[in-house]
Amino acid sequence: MYEQVSHSLLNQILDELKPEIRKRDLRHFYTRLGANFYAIYSLFHHLYGQREDFTSQMVRLVEVMASRYIARDADLKETDIRREKQHNWFLSQEWVGMALYADGFAGNLPGLRSHLRYLQELGINMVHVMPILKCPKGASDGGYAVSDFRDIDERVGTLVDLRAMSKDMRRREMLLTLDVVVNHTSDEHEWAQRARAGDPRYQDYYYIFDNRDVPDMFEETMPEIFPETSPGNFTFDQTMGKWVMTVFNSYQWDLNYSNPAVFIEMLDIILFWANQGADIVRLDAVAFLWKKIGTTCQNEREAHLILQLMKDCSQVTAPGVLFIAEAIVAPVEIIKYFGEDAIIAKECEIAYNATYMALLWEAVATKNAKLLDQGIRSLPDKLDRATWLNYVRCHDDIGLGFDDADIVKAGYDPYAHRRFLVDYFTGVYDASPSRGQPFGRNDKTGDARISGSLASLVGLEAAIESADEAGIQRSIDVILLLHSMIMSFGGIPLLYYGDEIGTLNDCTFLQDENKARDNRWMHRPRMDWDKAELRNRHGTVEQRIFEGLQKMIAVRKSTAAFADYNNRTLIETGNPHLFVFMRNNPFQLNESVLVVGNFDSSPQSLTLSDLSNRGHFAFAQLTDLYSGESPTHFKDQLVIPPFRFYWLSDQRRY
Repeated sequence: MYEQVSHSLLNQILDELKPEIRKRDLRHFYTRLGANFYAIYSLFHHLYGQREDFTSQMVRLVEVMASRYIARDADLKETDIRREKQHNWFLSQEWVGMALYADGFAGNLPGLRSHLRYLQELGINMVHVMPILKCPKGASDGGYAVSDFRDIDERVGTLVDLRAMSKDMRRREMLLTLDVVVNHTSDEHEWAQRARAGDPRYQDYYYIFDNRDVPDMFEETMPEIFPETSPGNFTFDQTMGKWVMTVFNSYQWDLNYSNPAVFIEMLDIILFWANQGADIVRLDAVAFLWKKIGTTCQNEREAHLILQLMKDCSQVTAPGVLFIAEAIVAPVEIIKYFGEDAIIAKECEIAYNATYMALLWEAVATKNAKLLDQGIRSLPDKLDRATWLNYVRCHDDIGLGFDDADIVKAGYDPYAHRRFLVDYFTGVYDASPSRGQPFGRNDKTGDARISGSLASLVGLEAAIESADEAGIQRSIDVILLLHSMIMSFGGIPLLYYGDEIGTLNDCTFLQDENKARDNRWMHRPRMDWDKAELRNRHGTVEQRIFEGLQKMIAVRKSTAAFADYNNRTLIETGNPHLFVFMRNNPFQLNESVLVVGNFDSSPQSLTLSDLSNRGHFAFAQLTDLYSGESPTHFKDQLVIPPFRFYWLSDQRRY
């Protein structure tokens, strides 16, 4: 779109670029800049147009984009061009991810590189390496309190190690995902240190106040994120004698995005890591990017505009790089982080499906799928060129963030039901085999979240301790059932390291004074490679889980219906214990897969004749793609064993 003001400004900016930039051959860069500049200008003007230094800040913004393009390796530029031509490449069913801590998984980055074959053996081809940047040793928040955005923690490795691993991963056709913490820095970051020393330029990088007047107004509407360990949203800094906004922890200072210099710094950092080989950048805590008195300071419209601007700028310099929105917010808000365009994701191409994760855990506790089905029906459709990250377990706690209205529709009282779920997964409920712990309990509201490894939460730890073989197999069945749901739902399934071999709670964190107050470390284990070797011994827990997931991943990759093109239809069965949906092959109309999950401890039946209006699907000729077997029928009743799933096709194989 031609627009005179932005076009004139673009010409001015190009004339003012540094000579070392103007003399380079930047044909692809200028083509993309021209295509995106009106959007970039409009967003930047909306956010910062009232400032006297608007034009100089725009020049600086373009210089950063150009400089990072010049520094980008030739093979990464070739990947950018290839992905521009195949712009829906990430919607394929062939991608399966795993999130891991490099030190917990393999000691360091060279160790992780040496274990890439293990991941490929399982079928993983996308690896999210959890935060690896420099952090203070005693106050790191698991890597999310960054003290240097452009260097790696020496305990994990070096930039040379990372670049070597990223090149190795490209040769193996594996994607690398890295974190950029966009909402805050450590109080030991250089910017914070300069602010502490009284530099007004860097004090403007944060929300810093002389007294409690403004902080108290913020506090009237802002919730507490960690009420147990970090109550309130402001911390008094003794050195400055001022109050600093610290939404997450007292040592994490929130960045002030009303300052364009902060935006440009953070964009430069994102593009820096794209140039180290990141195929996907996970943007942490994006819901918190804009602060406004009288609000919760979450999900503000300006936060979305900032993400749109980051995406447009990235499209100019590194268009092959995707963004993940780490926004663990209400279902109606999560969907907005894809962007507001009807088709194309203008913010982040990928978002965590936290709602689905929480609903799956609810189904495990209740042994029925009423709320699961209701919650997914209430989830708005995603954009066409966007996808979910579907996960069972991650490094963080499990929040119970489904909608109260859906809980009521499912027949429960919201407060009592959440209390039951916390009691169930922390073992307070008498019939529960779970070994989790409450996290972030808020005595004011009664809210709590849940910590614990997948295996311990589903009862494997308790079953092993009591040598209950039936309980062990039941726990394995639940682990496979949960993963079958994320593999087939639509999106990229994201496994969590250790879950593939049934890793139990790790309570050694209590021996570290820097971790002892945060029980999320119980599910951030150090990989036991002796235990992993047991995957090769028939009949072991490790072998049954690993091979079950390995087979599941292989079937997923060969099943075109599992690609993510909004090709999922929920099916009402009348049986509250079953979660059932149809996946259709977007490229072959007559090919479909019926996904059935039984969350109950008893066999359940599905009346096939009730589903006879499902297009060309032939229910009399069903084969389970996972097992290769034909499920048990009694007349038109399909029998689903306890905690079992089926991926049913009316064809022998695609």
